[in-house]
Amino acid sequence: MPTRVLVNTFHVDAAPEKVFAHLTTPESYVGLSPLVVAVRDVDRSEPGVVRYTSVERFRFLGLRYDNPIAVTLLTEGLSVRGQVRSPGGVRLGYRFDLSPEGPGTRVADRLDVSAAWFLLGFAAGQARKVQLARAGILARRLSEGSARMS
Repeated sequence: MPTRVLVNTFHVDAAPEKVFAHLTTPESYVGLSPLVVAVRDVDRSEPGVVRYTSVERFRFLGLRYDNPIAVTLLTEGLSVRGQVRSPGGVRLGYRFDLSPEGPGTRVADRLDVSAAWFLLGFAAGQARKVQLARAGILARRLSEGSARMS
């Protein structure tokens, strides 16, 4: 299956531990991703692993479609990574690597988007919009300043 890699690095004026706590809480993703409108069925029964269902809302030609996706979130050190399986065969691997930067945190946000050739452009385009929006939303939520993109 073809894959596209999307990378965005930005700064948040909050300690890495605060950013990490936010990114490891499934409920935080409601609104953090502009498409995510709900989180349900959160399972924390396995140490270091959180599984849940995220509901993404799409609008096409005035019609609304709620897309439930299975998410697995894993942590290691100050990194958060996960896999998303979406209907239509779209797969998304994501990773947030956090590191101290001045009084705040440098966030390296990487997405690996895989889909059938005829869906990849749309899926990667949507993922990129979400990725770029997420930087600003995360910065506003956790700090007084705004995200600095690089």
